[in-house]
Amino acid sequence: MGPHPAVAAIRLAVRRVLHDVLNDLAPTAADPRTGAGTPLVLVACSGGADSMALASALAFEAPKLGIRAGGVTVDHGLQPGSDLRAAEVVTRMTALRLDPVESVAVRVGREGGPEAAARDARYAALDEAADRLGAVAVLLGHTRDDQAETVLLGLARGSGIRSLSGMAEKSGGTGRSHRYRRPFLQIDRQTARKACMVQSLAVWDDPHNIDPAYTRSRLRHEGLPALEKALGKGVVEALARTAQLSRDDADALDAWAADAEAGVRDEDGRLECAKLYALPPAVRRRVLRRAVVAAGSPAGSLFARHIEEVDRLITGWRGQGAINLPGRVEAQRQGGRLVIRQG
Repeated sequence: MGPHPAVAAIRLAVRRVLHDVLNDLAPTAADPRTGAGTPLVLVACSGGADSMALASALAFEAPKLGIRAGGVTVDHGLQPGSDLRAAEVVTRMTALRLDPVESVAVRVGREGGPEAAARDARYAALDEAADRLGAVAVLLGHTRDDQAETVLLGLARGSGIRSLSGMAEKSGGTGRSHRYRRPFLQIDRQTARKACMVQSLAVWDDPHNIDPAYTRSRLRHEGLPALEKALGKGVVEALARTAQLSRDDADALDAWAADAEAGVRDEDGRLECAKLYALPPAVRRRVLRRAVVAAGSPAGSLFARHIEEVDRLITGWRGQGAINLPGRVEAQRQGGRLVIRQG
């Protein structure tokens, strides 16, 4: 008799991602005595149902593929006893025979709001741990439900098609060296919770997930249920499908913009306004965004409204002055050229 359908589903998802990780690696010869050269894959585990299901599936599948499986939990220090919770998660991962396993404490700042600050601190800690331990990939437990919430948040911000594309299955890095992998983007939250239940895996429910002070929590417990009540079941699946379609479109437009950029610069590398004006708006705005980021503006602080202001220097030129952008970057039209530089 095979495993429970929920367990089978999560194991299959993890197996596919691990095969993908191996395919992306350059061939290496492992020393069977020391394990040197054996790739290490980490799971980022909060102790919640999604990440515990992921940790269990990784522990089961990795040895069959000659992969070392380890885990990291991040202690954000935002709640009393968070260090004890982190220690308990380490114990649970160790019981699954993950190795190495560790807890990393972080200090959460305030920039961008509490959710963004916690996310930034978490990814910084995971990056540090992956570098230090030599991990080839870090698995994240984001589910289809998380993807649907991300799409709705992007829609509310009005940040364009890239924001609607949600979370990528692979992120962090370029080419074939993506660090972060999300095996569960096609699996719903209930399947992960069911997999934990049938395996008798203890889980921890983060009280922040039901705290209405957090935007995502309100969306999860009020917004999405209201949408499903008004529109019927299937909203989560439709939003996740929208994310994939939007990502395909955004990737194609990004590639077009990368190819078009060289053709709109003069011999000195300056952007020519007339040539920019001739581009389709979606491509032109991407060229502008690439140029602004290259000039030193942080990508995470650059929003659609910033690029729209720069775009008006091309499409609505009335002699306006320089545009101030994040990262102390300025965009100014001078003699038919668009000058973007740090001031």
